[in-house]
Amino acid sequence: MDLDIAYLISQDGVTAGAIYAMMALGMVLVFNVTRVIFVPFGDLVAYTALTLGNLQAQQQPGTIWIVIVLSVLAFLFEAESLRSANKLRQLPKAGLVWLVLPLIPVSAAYLSSGHRLPLAAQIALSVALVLPIGPLLYRTVFQPVANAPVLILLTIAVALHFAVSGLALLCFGPEGLRTTPFWRGDLEIGSFSISSQTLVMAGAAAALSVGLFLFFERSLLGKALRATAMNRDGARLVGIRTTRASTFAFLLASGIAAIAGVLISPTTTIFYDTGLMVGLKGFVGATVGGFVAYPAAVAGALIVGLIESVSSFYASAFKEVIVFAAIIPIVLWRWLVAGAANLIDDAEEE
Repeated sequence: MDLDIAYLISQDGVTAGAIYAMMALGMVLVFNVTRVIFVPFGDLVAYTALTLGNLQAQQQPGTIWIVIVLSVLAFLFEAESLRSANKLRQLPKAGLVWLVLPLIPVSAAYLSSGHRLPLAAQIALSVALVLPIGPLLYRTVFQPVANAPVLILLTIAVALHFAVSGLALLCFGPEGLRTTPFWRGDLEIGSFSISSQTLVMAGAAAALSVGLFLFFERSLLGKALRATAMNRDGARLVGIRTTRASTFAFLLASGIAAIAGVLISPTTTIFYDTGLMVGLKGFVGATVGGFVAYPAAVAGALIVGLIESVSSFYASAFKEVIVFAAIIPIVLWRWLVAGAANLIDDAEEE
């Protein structure tokens, strides 16, 4: 392998790793607050890319019907919850949150069907359509079992992925879509060139990592979300609305998935089931950080991207096997580190 090939492989690895980093960040965010390993997270990325592809083809995006169904279900769940708690006076507010707000982008997408929209409007509408899906899924699926063990939540999340993927097949069809490139040209550095798409993806992943780290470490809302993750009952006792915090975490995760979907759509042909593979590779990256540290999750995702790129060059038929096998030494390493830390703590206590 000469220097030019190594450079191209590294650039491809960083490009893919940046997307996996966004996946890892979203998963760490949701797990930190709700203890849910959000398996369908990658499906939201596919939803965004497919929605943008439909808008560019001047077709009605299938996301419209998904949001409508989820909005109605979420409102019915909330209405029943309010009825059981004798709080029907809050029903208008519930209707505003779970019906009116999610259906605003749906109305905009329906009215714009068949019209050529500017690129910025297409991106904004795609993000707006996917943004409420995370909170709606939380309200209908995870909120009723918020206090369940992590293993139960994981099982539900896996089942939810198949349901969400099936909805994507129903609403978008089996054909793949790829959007037109947003940025063209390369940045020349000496004898090397870096594509604009790579720079934008890497910059977005870095900005999200820093932003989430500062949000959870410095802001009052971020600390409230962390408290919700550590002890939901204790957070309630000090006045934190844990349900609202969890909903907000899913909203942030949906935003991250939407941004990733927009960025990946010009580089890869997206199918209804593409999100699973992307999400699993983000999961491997999140494992490096132990689903706690955002910078470590980003670093792990970049490593996954580089491993995948090198594997594609040397053994393309086994690249997926190699990538997912990488989780084994990662888990062993974290287990050894955790074991060593426990031994040190026990020795200090003695």
